[in-house]
Parts: sequence; structure tokens; C-alpha cells
Amino acid sequence: MNLDLDPIWTLTIAILVLYLGAFVISRVRFLSNNNIPVPVVGGVLFAFLTSVLYAQYDIHIHFDMSMKDPMMLMFFTTIGLSADLRMLKQGGPQLLIFGLACVSYLIIQDGLGLLTAMSMDLHPLVGLLSGSITLSGGHGTGAAYAQKFADVQNLAGVMELALACATFGLIIGGIIGGPVAGRLIKKHGLIPVDDDNEPHQQEQSQQQDSPISTATLLQTLFYVLLCLIGGRALAAAMAGAAFTLPSFVWCLFIGVAIRNSHFLGPYFSVHRATVDTIGNLSLSIFLAMALMSLRLWELLDLAGPLLVLLSVQTLGMIIFASFITFRIMGSHYDAAIVAGGHCGFGMGATPTAVANMEALTLRYGPSPQAFLVVPLMGAFFIDFLNALVIQAYLALPLFGF
Repeated sequence: MNLDLDPIWTLTIAILVLYLGAFVISRVRFLSNNNIPVPVVGGVLFAFLTSVLYAQYDIHIHFDMSMKDPMMLMFFTTIGLSADLRMLKQGGPQLLIFGLACVSYLIIQDGLGLLTAMSMDLHPLVGLLSGSITLSGGHGTGAAYAQKFADVQNLAGVMELALACATFGLIIGGIIGGPVAGRLIKKHGLIPVDDDNEPHQQEQSQQQDSPISTATLLQTLFYVLLCLIGGRALAAAMAGAAFTLPSFVWCLFIGVAIRNSHFLGPYFSVHRATVDTIGNLSLSIFLAMALMSLRLWELLDLAGPLLVLLSVQTLGMIIFASFITFRIMGSHYDAAIVAGGHCGFGMGATPTAVANMEALTLRYGPSPQAFLVVPLMGAFFIDFLNALVIQAYLALPLFGF
């Protein structure tokens, strides 16, 4: 039996999934104490429920995900609308340091996957697929390289393995980020540092004190839609260029331009509280839709090798974020939040990283530096750095490319 749900039903269920996640977290202390994001809890539980319905009653639910990508674009647009370039004076050096940490882990991540695969007598390319290709790269990068490996090396089942790694990485990244950062905060007694000396921080504080109104909501929504329209148009126009960027990066660029056009007049000002509200809402709905539509039953055949590969990668991510990312970023409160965010996009995706940080800052306090460094790295630089590392590995004689 197939149930085909239209966009309205899909959105309604996504919101119910968020309520489910919030309810379960409020009742299960382990989840609340470890800052597991609401969409992750609700989405995984709902995916498990749909898997039971399919296995026991042959009920297959088809969701209309036409709103999922716009929600993702809205989220990245709000990141751009929140990016005051004056913060680069503080965040620029930290972004460079974090970039070095990310490159180091990309190399380690692929090395772990390669060694683990070879120890189980699997093809070395399977190790790369369980590394940065799918975990730091996500579903899109994983699918692209899986197709390449299937065509060139005639490997069977690599597409399923790539999508399975990317899917479970998305879940694991949302699970481990909160506990890793929470442990660091509690162990070292870290607290957020409130610096009110910078002009842009005073401006943001005044904007946050101003209540959300119909006018601010209408203005912000208009800016977001402009960014979506412009970002998609630029992505389409640049599709044939030698170097292309995905739509969400163009949306983010336009958001940054609007955010920093305040000198043109008051009509170009951005109400930060409204931007944050729309960003949090779109991120939550996007993650809920992404996770609630998982077909867990399709991954059972890959459970054995997948469990080993991802267990090694998860342990590696926890150790690196706890001892390397945290220390190289300064061993302070912001560094702990960045470490939690690194777990998010090191195993899953930038939205997962931001969800981790939002859950953490909601409990422990704000971290503007983390919300500048991690989204910028995840949106602009990680895919480029990942591509360089992957190509360096593929150049080894072991792979024959």
C-alpha cells in the first residue's frame, strides 16, 4: 500500500516530527543533558516508525519534498543576512585556524576509511567513500564519486554504500556534537565571554531588544525571497562555467551583500531577531524533512561493513574534535562550541553543525564567533578543501586513476 502525501501534508508531518522530538527530549534526560537537536530525535524516530509500517504492514509513505530545498536555501540565506563583515576583524584569524584543523581532519578521515576498508579486505575505494567523500561531502558529493567509481572501476553497490554512509553520517553528526562540546564545557568550567565594546555587538544587542513585528517579519521575508531568486538565477547562469558554486552559496553571498548595505540607508537594515527566527525555523523543518524520509530498510544489507566503517569514523571525529579542534581554537567556550559544530559537518552537513551549536548555545549561552566561523567554513571552503584532499588520495598508485 502506497501513501502519496502532497507538500501540505509533508510540511504538517515535519512540524509534528519537531513536536515529537521536543516531547521525547523533555522526557528523556540523556537526550536533554547531551544537547541532541530536536529535528534529529524526531526525524530518526519517525523514520523508524515508517520502517516498521513498511516491514509489518507493507505501508510505504511517499513524501513530496518540494519544500525541502527551499528551506535549506532559506537557512543559508539567513546565515548571510547575519554575517556582519565587521566581525571578520575578530573571526578572520579564527577562520584560518579552523580551516587548518578541517584540512588536517579531512586527511585523517580518508586515511581512517582507507585503512579500515583494507583491514576488512574491501576495495580501497570503499574506504574513501566512507571517508570525507560522504561524511564531509554529503549526499551530493557521495553520489557523484560513487557514479565515477562504478563507471571507472566497475564496482557494484557503491551508490548504495555512499548514500548509506552520508545518511548515517548526518544522524551521527547530530548525535555526537552536543555531548562532545557539553563535556568540554563542563570539564573545563567554560562560560561565554560577553564583550560589549565592539560597535557591531552593541548594534546587534539593540536589534535583539527590538521586538519582532509584522513589519520586521515582512521585510526579512522579502530579503530572504530576493536572495533565493537571485541565488538560483546566478547558479543557473554560472552552470556552464569552469568553476561552479551550488545555489545555497550564491544565496548566502547575496544575503551577505544585503546585510552589509546598511550604509545605503535605514531601509537596508536587517532585524537580527527576525532573521534568527526564520533561520531557526527553516533549519528545523529542513532537517526534519531530511531525516523523516529515510528508508532505513534499504540500508540493512549494508549494516555489517557500514557499522564498522562508521564506528571507526565516529571515534576518530570525537577524538579529533575533543583534543585537536578544541585546543587549536583556543580551549575556551567558543572553541568548545566550534568543536561541537565540527562534529556536525565533519560527519554530516553544515545544517547539522548549526543545529548542534544552537542546541548548545540555548543551554550554555551565546557564541557569536562560532556562528561566524563554522557556517563560513561549511558553506564556502570545506567542499573546495575536500575536493583537493580527495584528488590527492586518488592520485596514489593504489587507486589507478
